[in-house]
Formats: sequence, C-alpha cells, structure tokens
Amino acid sequence: MLKQLYIKDFTLIDTLDMRFFPGFSVITGETGAGKSIILGAINLLLGQRADMKLIKTGCSRCVIEAHFDLSRYDMEAFFTENDIDYDADDCILRRELTSAGKSRAFINDTPVPLATMRRLGEQLIDIHSQHQNLLLNDEDFQLNVVDIIAQDKDALDDYRREFAGYIAAGKEADRVRREIEDGMRNEDFIRFQYNELCNAELEPDIQEALEQESETLNHVEEIKTALFAADSILAGGDGEGVVERLKEVARTLGGISGIYPDIKDAAERLDSCYIELKDIADEVSGNAESISFDPQRLEVINSKLDRIYSLQQKHHVSTVDELLKIRQHHGELLENIDNSDAHLKELEAEKQRIFKLCEEKAARMSELRRKAAGVIEGEMQKRLVALGMPNVRFSVTLEHKDLAADGADRVVFMFSANKNMPLQPVSEVASGGEIARVMLSLKAMISGAVKLPTIIFDEIDTGVSGKAAERMAMIMQEMALKDRQVISITHLPQIAARGTTHYKVYKIDTSGGTESRMDVLSPDDRVREIAQMLSGSDVSEAAVSNAKELLGMI
Repeated sequence: MLKQLYIKDFTLIDTLDMRFFPGFSVITGETGAGKSIILGAINLLLGQRADMKLIKTGCSRCVIEAHFDLSRYDMEAFFTENDIDYDADDCILRRELTSAGKSRAFINDTPVPLATMRRLGEQLIDIHSQHQNLLLNDEDFQLNVVDIIAQDKDALDDYRREFAGYIAAGKEADRVRREIEDGMRNEDFIRFQYNELCNAELEPDIQEALEQESETLNHVEEIKTALFAADSILAGGDGEGVVERLKEVARTLGGISGIYPDIKDAAERLDSCYIELKDIADEVSGNAESISFDPQRLEVINSKLDRIYSLQQKHHVSTVDELLKIRQHHGELLENIDNSDAHLKELEAEKQRIFKLCEEKAARMSELRRKAAGVIEGEMQKRLVALGMPNVRFSVTLEHKDLAADGADRVVFMFSANKNMPLQPVSEVASGGEIARVMLSLKAMISGAVKLPTIIFDEIDTGVSGKAAERMAMIMQEMALKDRQVISITHLPQIAARGTTHYKVYKIDTSGGTESRMDVLSPDDRVREIAQMLSGSDVSEAAVSNAKELLGMI
C-alpha cells in the first residue's frame, strides 16, 4: 500500500512530501485547490502518458515518487520476471519529466519502459473517478465483474487459448481457399512455369559445375599445353625426368643407410616423396592424354547455362536454389489445386473440431458465470439496501451470443430503485446518486475477490447526501479493514468524518506565485474543516457542534 508520496515542481506544487497510512483516509479541499493535481501525479506513476506542460512554470524538470509497502502481497514474481530488485517493505516508483520533452520511469531505481510501470501500477492502485461510472454502459466491464466474482480465470484462459486456435484454423482455411482459388484462375500459367522449371533439370550446385566445365572447354589448348609441359618435366625421357632422378637419389641414399645410419631417415623421406611425386606424374600424364576439345559438349553446356540464366532473369532471382524454391512452391500450388477438395475438408474438419471444444469450454464458463450472477445479485441487493435504497432490485442477466474471445455470454446489469417499476439496464434508469452507490457497491464486492493494495475514490459520492453518504463511508471503512488502503477524495462531511487520517489540499499565494499544498489535519483542524464543509465559509457554532458529533467527539 502507499506509504509516501513525493512531488517536486509539478504544475502548482513546489514540493510535497506526504506520508500515507493504512486504513481509510480522506482528502478534502475546495474546488480548484489542487486535489486533481495530486491525483494527476499519481496517474503518472501508474504509467499515464506525460504532458510536459505539467512541469511547473520556470522549472526544467519535475519528479513524482511514491513508496509502497508490498509485504502483505505476493508480488515478487513480477520483479523477477522484469529483472528488477525486489524490496517488499519499500518499493519505489519514480517518474521524471524534463522541459526538453524527456520522460523517464524507474522502479526501485531501475530504469523501465513505461509499459512495465503501467503493469505494476495496475497491481498497486485502483483509481475510481466519476467518469468510471460510465463503465456501467460497458458490456465488457459488466462481464469482467462477473468473471472476477466467478473466479474463472483459469477456465477463461483455457478457453481463450482454444478460441485463438479456432481463429487461427479459420484463417488457415481461408488462406488456403484463397490460394486455391487464385491458383485455379492461374492454373495453366502455373503449370506451364512448373513444367518449364522441371524440364530445366535443375539440381543444387549445377550452375557452378556447368560454368566450371564451360570454362575448362574454352581453354583446352592452354590447359593441354601446360599439362604436357609438366608431364615432360616430371617423366621426361631416358631417365631425365624429375621422378626418375628422385628415384635414383632415394636408391643411392638407401644403399648406404646400413653403413651410415644418419642418412636413413632422409632416405626414407625421399622414398615417400618419390611415391607421392610418381602419383602426381601419373595423374598429370593421364589428364594430358584424356583432355580434349569437345565442341558438341560445349554447345550442350552453354545451352543449359543459357536456359538457367533465362529462368533466373524471368523469375527475378540470381541462384538455382531460388529457382528450386519457386519450382517447389508451384508444385505445392498445383498439388493443392489437384487435391483442393480433400485438403479443404481436412482444414474445415479441424476448425470444426476446435469449435466444438470451444463450445464445451464456453458452456463451462457460462455455468460458472450463472452461479456468480446469483452471488452478485444477493450481495448487491444487501449493499444497496444498506445505502438507503429499500425497494431496490438488482439482477444480472446472461444472454447467449456467438462465440467470441470472452466466451458465449453477454452480461447486462438490470436495476430498479422503486416499487412496481420494471427492471431495466442500470445505465438507462439509475440517477447519478444511484449509479454512484451501485459503483461503490460493485467496487466493494470486487475488492473482496481482488487483492489490490490501494483504492482511491475520486469524488465517487457525487449526487449523494445524508444517510446514504454516511453509509457509503461505512462501506469504504469496511473495505479498508481487509489489508487494504482506501483513500477517498470527497466533498461530503459525512464521509470526511469517517476517515482515520484526514488530509486537506489548499492553495496559498507566495512571492513565486500560487501554490497547492497538502497537510494532515489535527483533531481541532478536522473539526473546523468539517464544520466548514457543513456550513460554508461562515462557520457557525451549530456547524462546529455537528462536526464534533460526526467525528464522535460528543
């Protein structure tokens, strides 16, 4: 949960260094005092995109830093996954903005992408503001509430994996179908190209081999002259060749190796050289005899090369390997065309098989959701009655829909606040105050299923007053009792009086301009603040007495 918030040079804030505490805290202040500025700073820590105009006028950078206690929450896996040092007692999130347009994010002094900070922020703080009441119009939000209460994450993940496979199978079938249709339209042309490539008798490395043979045949006379010259030197005549003379030297030294052992090794090495040189001489002689100019073979080779060069130019490639890949692709296209019906039937059968699995898993989720819907109805009925709506009815309707990424259910929250009034979608019939109470009840219910350290309510009490406001405060207090920190930004004295810790945001004029500040109120200051919230700027004795009563002082 949030332990400390430090803000430096952010809009109207010069320096703010504020401690926060477990339990239920409230923040009050006049409209425009700067409560939204503090909330905006927290949003930056949760990964919101930055506007450099938020830097205080005349300053080159601003810093927002928050310290969190994670000791009661199992979050080490996130830090391990992202290679960030983990300190359960003091997790630090910091955001820095510069007037040059740079934004940097840090977790425990480790630079991180903004997306990483956002993912961690979503696990640390939930900010519920007035505009989130519009979520009651959102089917996805309503379905998500049901899934949270159903605790069906494993089943939902399992279904989504299967559904992704179904979508992929459908795309593959569509791709092959389009390919077959295109192929059938161009079948004659594809078959002609395929046959042309097959008739070229292409093989890996054939181009290099043919080019080498062509080069040899084009220089036969030069090669033959060199070979005969080498053969003459090596073999010679009348024992004058290098081979025979080397043999004679080896025999001579071998003859004295028995009486002169020091020369034995040299004699043996010469003998080995003779054998190797004799092989070389025989190979040179054989090549000299065998090589000859073959104009017909040269014509065949050049014809094959011309065909290869022509095919490469035609298909805009530079190697035989690329031509072989084109031939293989054309062959596969023709095979698909020839076996199109059977191949498509296989793909469609696989798609249908996965679809059946999706239906079974979706049905399992629907069962879990129906059970959760009953729990939600009972819980919401109880909470809304406690919030001053004695005749309320709240129903969760599950309607069947075509399979989608979230299953086969459409959820609609139905609501009626008055007797003899039919149930209708809550977003269509609930007043502002009723929607505020519905959303608070939903948040309170969800918070019991989601282990979220800190929840901030930003003027969720709009449109609520009197006993309903007091009961809303009691719900927030109840939420804060379960290893959770609840902070309410409020204009209602009934809610402000329930806070364990009371903060006030206000503005002052200084030599440097107007500044927003925030203080923790003492007991006497709380009395004055709540009395002012009750009666306005002119605080009466009756308002003070009423404030003390709300605070439980009398």
